[in-house]
Amino acid sequence: MTASLGNLLRSLSGHEDHREEVDVAVSQASERLIRMSIMSPDDVLSELDTSREGLSSDAVASRIDRFGKNEVAHERTPPWYRQLIGAFINPFVGILFALAVTSYLTEVVLAPPGEQDVTTVVIITILVLFSVLITFVQEYQASQAADQLLTLVQSTTTVQRKDTGRSKVITTSLVPGDIVHLAAGDIIPADVYLLTTNNLSVNEAALTGESLPVEKLATPDRDLDASAAQHYLDSANALDLDNTGFMGTYVVSGTAQAAVIATGNRSYFGSMSRELVGHNPPTSFDKGVKQVSLLLIRFIVVMVPIIFLVNGLLRGEWFQALLFSLAVAVGLTPEMLPTIVTANLAKGTVEMAGRKTIVKRLSAIQNLGAMDALCTDKTGTLTHDTVGLESYLNVQGNEDLEVLKYAYLNSFHQTSLESPMDDAVIAHPDIKWVTGTERDYPRVNEIPFETARRRMSVIVEDEDNGHLLICKGATDEMLSISNWVEAGGEVQPLNAELRKHYADFAGNLNETGLRVLLVAYKHVESRDHSYQAEDEHDLTLIGFIGFLDPPKESAGAAMNTLQQQGIKVRVITGDNEIVTRRICGEIGFAVDGLLQGNEIDQMSDEELWEAAEVVNVFVRMAPLQKSRVINALKHMGHTVGFLGDGINDAPALRDADVGISVDNAVDIAKESADILLLEKDLLVLTEGVDRGRHVFGNIMKYIKITASSNFGNVFSVLVASIFLPFAPMLPLHLLIQNLLYDVSQIAIPWDHVDEDYLRQPRRWNPRSISRFMVVMGPISSVFDFTTFALMWYVFGANTVGRQGLFQSGWFVLGLLSQTLIFHMIRTSRIPFLQSVASVPVLITTGLVMVIGLMLPFTPWGAAVGFQALPPGYFPWLLFTLLAYCIVIQLVKVWYIRRFNMWL
Repeated sequence: MTASLGNLLRSLSGHEDHREEVDVAVSQASERLIRMSIMSPDDVLSELDTSREGLSSDAVASRIDRFGKNEVAHERTPPWYRQLIGAFINPFVGILFALAVTSYLTEVVLAPPGEQDVTTVVIITILVLFSVLITFVQEYQASQAADQLLTLVQSTTTVQRKDTGRSKVITTSLVPGDIVHLAAGDIIPADVYLLTTNNLSVNEAALTGESLPVEKLATPDRDLDASAAQHYLDSANALDLDNTGFMGTYVVSGTAQAAVIATGNRSYFGSMSRELVGHNPPTSFDKGVKQVSLLLIRFIVVMVPIIFLVNGLLRGEWFQALLFSLAVAVGLTPEMLPTIVTANLAKGTVEMAGRKTIVKRLSAIQNLGAMDALCTDKTGTLTHDTVGLESYLNVQGNEDLEVLKYAYLNSFHQTSLESPMDDAVIAHPDIKWVTGTERDYPRVNEIPFETARRRMSVIVEDEDNGHLLICKGATDEMLSISNWVEAGGEVQPLNAELRKHYADFAGNLNETGLRVLLVAYKHVESRDHSYQAEDEHDLTLIGFIGFLDPPKESAGAAMNTLQQQGIKVRVITGDNEIVTRRICGEIGFAVDGLLQGNEIDQMSDEELWEAAEVVNVFVRMAPLQKSRVINALKHMGHTVGFLGDGINDAPALRDADVGISVDNAVDIAKESADILLLEKDLLVLTEGVDRGRHVFGNIMKYIKITASSNFGNVFSVLVASIFLPFAPMLPLHLLIQNLLYDVSQIAIPWDHVDEDYLRQPRRWNPRSISRFMVVMGPISSVFDFTTFALMWYVFGANTVGRQGLFQSGWFVLGLLSQTLIFHMIRTSRIPFLQSVASVPVLITTGLVMVIGLMLPFTPWGAAVGFQALPPGYFPWLLFTLLAYCIVIQLVKVWYIRRFNMWL
């Protein structure tokens, strides 16, 4: 496995020296772990200069200075200068840079003395800086906002230290020699040597790719002679060590005490992290942007050489033809696309941060907008997640302090998993009558909670110096391992009739809204070896404890809003059918179909694909069953979101198109999620869906407007180049027009999006962009041709001497029509009447149109070859623009009816 990882790293990197550095680091980390794995616990503690009581505060401070924080390279937000450099790295900036270099060579270096002109280079440079700086500022602001919120949800680790005892600390503050306590749901925070374990299973898929958990044991030192030890060191595989835990893996079940061996980049995972930075698989959003970019680049590559050849062959002035084609290339380059995309996503991130929602990946915002299926847990989403102990009943249905005592001992002594139900037991007002019994029944061991078992046990010393196993768990699971029942102080066999009676009794409690756990016990002889799940049998049932988690007042409204947004919600919970149906009924969520986890296990993939389309409630679900439902929905073409916060939700969070969790989730759930909510509320999520669709809508405005305008402009330029004795516009005119148009588009991220657009999920569809470009582009060319005829025949701009007037007339019409058309295309409604753009958009587009109208009349316009337009031109301009808008609106109506979409 180590060799295969090394091969992966070598295939990812293009720098030989860096590959060698990483290979050395991985090798050193492996050797360290293997060497310490054959040492005894005492020898490991001695080498780390620590003890089971942990390090002192002074020792921790000293080791942080020596080893640094427990961070790996990929966890840090890039510094501002790297983000600035990154903003320059995109294909459109590359095209503009190449055009600037070419222009500099042709118009400055190779130009005759006195004819050098840097205007083109300056304008292209302004375009690049304009695009790059806006991209950088928006991305930097978004990363800063996310970083500030991430400080509120930093991962913590339970650590044992001499000065403070057992407490939680921020994971980045761990140092070699720290003694940590691990439980289900914890991400292992560093490379560790396991000192003690209790039914410990670890998921190491992050390193090995193996999805099944691996059992870990605190094995004693291996009794090896020098030769055998050396052979073991030479042949062992670090990832096969059973007494070692690796940073980045997570605890599935059980508990452990461990000594930290290596932190940060000295850990096994950390030694590889720098090599893996930047190699995350592309999301559907990334693929969509790439497809659109390639479409526009191919258009540039095909059309610019054609324009160059046509102008050169018809006029014989190849140098001017080159300058003109370069200017056309600049005009066709959508240099603002990265800016518009990043600004939209960054603005969405900042706005969601203001609502205490952390977006870990920018593209996750758009994925929210594309989501049409949401799978959500019940607890904390549909309910308040403020569990309270409502009742503690014996098997006869009466409140009984003996039942409360057993429940209290179980909750007080368990250490494997933080549970709101355990907190509710300990916080109950009547607990004062049993407080102190934990001293009479000291803890011996525990059998940690597992999702598959749905129960957990603690083992305490009883009054006769034997052991007492106290177990609590779900109804069916507890009845299956209980053979006896204590009623009225007497123990009797638990026959089939009584089993059904107690199952029905628990069901009746469920129907009142209570989450019910059964409590049972068993006396066993004291023993030294640890307890296993197999010891949970032949128990004596003693009673029931009922918890209440009332539904949220906002849950029903949120479910209705999601439905109106075109999202079908599916409830996926580990709870039972009775409780789930009651909660769904109280919030007004209709149960269209219900499946239990064991029924899903009996289904083939094909059967589950069909069932997942119609069933909207899944109960008694295990982690892999949740993942199967998620993948079934994805197979049926849905964009799936999953909201969960438990260890059993981690696989589903990773499988979903967009994983959503909360700040108080277990570590592995937070790590697996794309979006973190600081408030677990579906209403917050509905706002995120709107924001995702808002972002996507504004991005599509720019893409479709730019693509159709470019198509029409190239067609117009090509025809004009063939029939006119002069260029329809000078290269410098094209560059100025492009610069002004870019300024008019800068406010797109702040534009409104129509309500009807937000009601449906939105996805990338490159085919629709091509179709839109082909349909809408030629319309602008038609009005370009009418303007050509107007300037040629009406105003006599038909000679080389009067080309300035011709070019001024087309420049003004082209700029105003391109700018005005934004208002026509930005909405499927009637612009200005049914849908008005935002104030920033109105200001930028209005300002650019005014500048365009005034430029031919200014000294600056005259300096670049423009001529003042006659008064008679403007009625024609107004008529042309009005006719253009009417035609666009009519074609829009036909297009929407024909293709059932617009943006």
